[in-house]
Amino acid sequence: MIGRAMTGKADTMRKTTADERPILRSKIFLYVTEFFSGMAVMSAELGASRLLAPYFSSSQIVWTIIIGTIMIALALGAVFGGRWADRNPDPDRLYLRILAAAVWISLIPLVGKYVILLVSGLLIVTVSTNFLVIAAFISCMLIFVPPLFLLGTVTPGLNKFATDSLEDNASVVGRLSACNTVGSILGTFLPTFVTIPSVGTFVTFLIFSGLLLLLPLIYFLSSHAMRAVSVAAVVVFVASGLFSPMTGFAFWERNLAYEGESIYNYLQVKNLSDRTILSTNVLFGVQSVTMKTDGLTGMYYDTALAAPSLADNADSALILGMGTGTYARQLRRYYPNMRIQGVEIDRKITDLAGRYFDEPNDIPVSTYDGRAWLAASRDTYDVIMVDAYQDITIPFQMSSTEFFTMVKKHLNPGGVMVVNMNMISDGEGSINEALQATIASVFKEGNVITADVPGTTNRELFAKTIGDDKAFRGTSSLSKDSKAAALRAMTVINTHDTDLAMFMTDVAHRFRQVPEPAAGSDLILTDDKAPVEVLGMKAIDQLIAEEAGPYRQILKEQGIGGLMKSVQ
Repeated sequence: MIGRAMTGKADTMRKTTADERPILRSKIFLYVTEFFSGMAVMSAELGASRLLAPYFSSSQIVWTIIIGTIMIALALGAVFGGRWADRNPDPDRLYLRILAAAVWISLIPLVGKYVILLVSGLLIVTVSTNFLVIAAFISCMLIFVPPLFLLGTVTPGLNKFATDSLEDNASVVGRLSACNTVGSILGTFLPTFVTIPSVGTFVTFLIFSGLLLLLPLIYFLSSHAMRAVSVAAVVVFVASGLFSPMTGFAFWERNLAYEGESIYNYLQVKNLSDRTILSTNVLFGVQSVTMKTDGLTGMYYDTALAAPSLADNADSALILGMGTGTYARQLRRYYPNMRIQGVEIDRKITDLAGRYFDEPNDIPVSTYDGRAWLAASRDTYDVIMVDAYQDITIPFQMSSTEFFTMVKKHLNPGGVMVVNMNMISDGEGSINEALQATIASVFKEGNVITADVPGTTNRELFAKTIGDDKAFRGTSSLSKDSKAAALRAMTVINTHDTDLAMFMTDVAHRFRQVPEPAAGSDLILTDDKAPVEVLGMKAIDQLIAEEAGPYRQILKEQGIGGLMKSVQ
């Protein structure tokens, strides 16, 4: 009896709705709505990762925050959407929520970056630890939770209108779920492989918000309702579409030669008076540089040039993380007969290298993941440069004992691996300590040394295989001056360049021996356990604390007015 009463109520509700809104007489529009709703959710999630990456990196930590906050929003939306549908089953309200979500998402490319910078600016002078987590979380909450909460209300609302009776309720739920899933699949693949690489993150937000916006516009136009609201939504969407592409991620920059995106990275080329630089993060980090005059770069690449002189031979080199070829150009300058092979996972970076960075045309570059390339190759080299770490984005698969064992197998006897570690943060449990211990566990017999790069957050690590010299030339029992003389002499023999040889004297004075870790050390990273994101986050916190310390003190003593004066 109760079941028949409920069935009759559902039939009455559907008849009234269909009479008032003819577009709902067929369920097709409801299923189309569910399809594009699912597509919008996933495209927003993929867009969120690309919007945050230039500011907070694309590490697993950031991805976890994005997925977690979006799931919270969808879950709350489902709960409240069900309640609202039961209390007032008015389809106008549901499509008004969809319209609001679409407009909000369309504004993200125009407003989102300012929200991120505002949040970061406020937190950098107030938060001492976990800056990355807190800033990314608050940014996600402010930018993405509201529209995705609204989209979370769609499924229970549509289920209310699509159900004719309790007898087919499960089938309706199943079809709605299928439409949502198929839409989500397209919303996952299209941004990653089509829209973001071809037109960028900002236009991607506009494309999918525009598709979502069409649904409530069609609904309200067909029923001659909410005309003013619909017109206002279109005006906001068009305004965002016109102005969003005009401001990039680094909207404050005025001398950018290029700003764009690839499947893997945000990319920024800056043309300065003395150099051209590539960055994949707008807030910190320089990935590659080309000096407009010959000679040393003043960056970590110069210190890394010690690797050929530390090796028994200097006839060949492999660069994992080729970037725009800075290290390759330096090797080619000082070792013109050296055979060089580059590996770079991002094809667009390789293209930029040819356009802006004068990458040598005769150096082959494979578009591949560094570890996968090693697994497929049988070639060996005298020098292998590992330069695949970007700020906190340290690939765990390129930081483990398994990876460094693979690198070692591709070194000739007496060959040297040089690793660029770009976040100096010493102390117990730091990312550098873990990487150094991991490498020292693979390259034994005291064959691991480091050299910090003055004025930067970089540290170069050199690890040598057993060759004619059973350890690094002059690093065991010689004095610093003797070590410097040995490295300088070998550099002169290899390059006949006295300026480089004199610079190597300074590098040798910065050498520090890395002790072999104790057996079973917790510091050693493996494929199974390599928490590089967490360790990297600690390093970022330390670096931010050092840089922001003076401003925090000003804020504490002089308040916000004093802080604003200090940054002007």
